[in-house]
Amino acid sequence: MRQRRTFAAALLIAAVNLRLTVGAVPPVLGQIRSTTGLNSTAAGLLTATPVLCFGFAALAAPLLIRRFSMGPLLSLTLLTVFCGCIVRLLPSVPPLFLGTVLLGCGIAIGNVLIPGLVKRDFPAQRVLMTALYSVALSGGATTAAGLTIPLEHAIGSGWRITIAIWGVFALLAFMLWTPHVRAEAAGHAQAARAGEAAAPPVRGLWRDPLAWCVTGFMGFQSFEFYATLSWLPTIGRAQGMSAAHAGLLLSVSSFAGMFGALTAPSLERRLKRARTAVVLCITLCAVGYLGLLLAPGSLTYVWCIIFGLGQGAPLALAMGYIVARTPDSRHAAQLSTMAQSVGYMIASAGPFAMGALHGLSGGWSLPLVMLLVALIPMLVTGMVASQDRHVLAHRGRPLAASQAR
Repeated sequence: MRQRRTFAAALLIAAVNLRLTVGAVPPVLGQIRSTTGLNSTAAGLLTATPVLCFGFAALAAPLLIRRFSMGPLLSLTLLTVFCGCIVRLLPSVPPLFLGTVLLGCGIAIGNVLIPGLVKRDFPAQRVLMTALYSVALSGGATTAAGLTIPLEHAIGSGWRITIAIWGVFALLAFMLWTPHVRAEAAGHAQAARAGEAAAPPVRGLWRDPLAWCVTGFMGFQSFEFYATLSWLPTIGRAQGMSAAHAGLLLSVSSFAGMFGALTAPSLERRLKRARTAVVLCITLCAVGYLGLLLAPGSLTYVWCIIFGLGQGAPLALAMGYIVARTPDSRHAAQLSTMAQSVGYMIASAGPFAMGALHGLSGGWSLPLVMLLVALIPMLVTGMVASQDRHVLAHRGRPLAASQAR
């Protein structure tokens, strides 16, 4: 039992590092623009780059899983994240983007791996582990967003060293996680030497409507999250806040998101209709965005808490749907690949579109309206994704997801 708990803790610590290095950039985005000369559109592209990598690099996950198996591959992804942070230390703009691409590709594989590991190794604790995983993701973003500016002031360094420091935690996660997967790596190598066939890919998943709705919900909730993650501190600065207080806005919304992520799975199970949880999340986001649009100023922190709750809960729901809508870990890993590859391609448009619309309009009203409009497809896909059945159920006897656990 103790070994199982340390295994779960190591997995969750690895999950924290899937957002730390991404959440560190927005608080210093103004400094990056001033020292590198990036305009709003280029800055939006910088913040969108890791999310775009989440989408494209995730497509390689099934092949890499068959080559290395899931546990050892997670170790490699953590090392890749660390290396990306080191590359961003180099001066000039190209290494900044190159390092961001590298760590984004590492995170992309980790994004796919962890839901599959939860399905495989914690089937009886699926709901709890999914909630904790979602909190770990939000916690990583929260920690980096809230502490990057204070860390920069404490060590008296520039923004390059400050955002690179977060990579040390990826190295620490690697050292904590790797001892737990040595047996798996040895078993995988032995199976390869024996010529055992790898599990075949799941056929028909990319033509399944439910799989596409899980993917769409994952994409649009991530679109909302990364758009605000990338630009909320800049919006706060535009309202006259200091850099520290503007970064605090992101921490406040992220802390609220952690609470939403932790409570959403259990709340959904208690509701008579699971889709009610989706509607509640959309409503919270809409209220928060409208408040930020129509009544900024002293109430800004209130609006950040409201839409933070609305953004955190859908993350947990989306991760839960990947696990709950599949019958086994093989299906879970490949639905995770689909949902996170296409989903993060959708999400990558968020930071870029926010920056482009701000550059076009000179204000933040139009970008906030865009976030409100994007809630519509999020609602539609979420209503379908919340249905209690498995993907590809039409290929055999229809089976509710709750009956197959």
